[in-house]
Amino acid sequence: MGIGGSIIDPAFIEEYLGMRVESVDEVEIIRRMSEEIYDHAEYEKALAWTKKYCMEGFDKKPEEVRKSREQKDKDWEFLAKMMCIIKDLMNGNQNLPEGCEEEKVGHNAIAAGFQGQRQWTDFYPNCDFPEAMLNTSFDWNGAREPYILATENDVLNGLGMMFMKLLTGRAQIFADVRTYWSGDAVKRAAGYELEGRAKVADGFLHLINSGAACLDANGGAKDADGNSVMKPWYEVTEEDQKAIMAATTWNEADFGYFRGGGFSSRYLTDCEMPVTMIRLNLVKGLGPVLQIAEGWTVKLPEEVSDTLWKRTDYTWPCTWFAPRVTGKGAFATAYDVMNHWGANHGAISYGHIGADLITMCSMLRIPVSMHNVPEEKIFRPAAWNAFGMDPEGQDYRACAAFGPVYR
Repeated sequence: MGIGGSIIDPAFIEEYLGMRVESVDEVEIIRRMSEEIYDHAEYEKALAWTKKYCMEGFDKKPEEVRKSREQKDKDWEFLAKMMCIIKDLMNGNQNLPEGCEEEKVGHNAIAAGFQGQRQWTDFYPNCDFPEAMLNTSFDWNGAREPYILATENDVLNGLGMMFMKLLTGRAQIFADVRTYWSGDAVKRAAGYELEGRAKVADGFLHLINSGAACLDANGGAKDADGNSVMKPWYEVTEEDQKAIMAATTWNEADFGYFRGGGFSSRYLTDCEMPVTMIRLNLVKGLGPVLQIAEGWTVKLPEEVSDTLWKRTDYTWPCTWFAPRVTGKGAFATAYDVMNHWGANHGAISYGHIGADLITMCSMLRIPVSMHNVPEEKIFRPAAWNAFGMDPEGQDYRACAAFGPVYR
């Protein structure tokens, strides 16, 4: 995949995070399928649950190019097996067949990525289903800690998701920062005057990707007052799980993107929730920097949302995001946030956690290049005061002077 984020820098991960990188060729998934190196009981349970709770959505392709029912059913079997195998690769599994002692061990992975485009997805079903379900806070075994599985193997976005999962205990959204919609553009396209937070930001960003976002983001889970939330995984109830699945369909892949087929999750974040979007960037000659944008998901009238959603891919999960704006610099408007963003991907967490991220970054010696966190909420070590009076300059100089923790 031709994106910088999928180029893994082992030195950065070792020196700044104290972790090792292990790479597995994706043919290993096919080998395990062909040689039946998977947990058969787990697979049967996964397939039965998938058939019961994963509703197929509309197939937007012309009838003459669609897969047959039989082919689609085989794809579902492939995807359920693929998800089981990816879990085994990350965690290990003592229930694998005898003689597979090495495979039983796994890689003890805290995060992973899958680089499907284009060689895999031109030939096999895409990884949208395994990615979405592993990133979600439950599966056929009930509530469990969400995994981190970055689509397109965007390791930098995956690490951002990992940071926020560890800080919050919640599932994370992986999305393209796809489109900026200004107030004027929305009015021209849908005849609607923006209101509330979107109006204050003079628009919003369309966060959308081909089905890899956690399902928790559709807002199906509710708090005690009936508000949509993304709960810590250990608070997700069976009722929450059913509501989240009921608000999600699985639409067959667009062959223009994925010639091998597959199914993408489709839902709308049809509620307002506080969220934080981040991007970890690696800059040659500088090193890692983090961008932070706190804001809210935006609820639009159904007909307006549909009109705008159809301007990109109508079969992918859709979230509208209005950042908290300050009227100046990178946060003058929603447009300025997108214009300053370091990549076409963002990692998004429930809640306003920018202050926690800033403190964490100071511990990891990663400067924060852009944020909209109120000054009174920011905490960095007192040693930063020796590096000048401007907070951003302090941060860059202190991180450079102290250097990565694990080098």
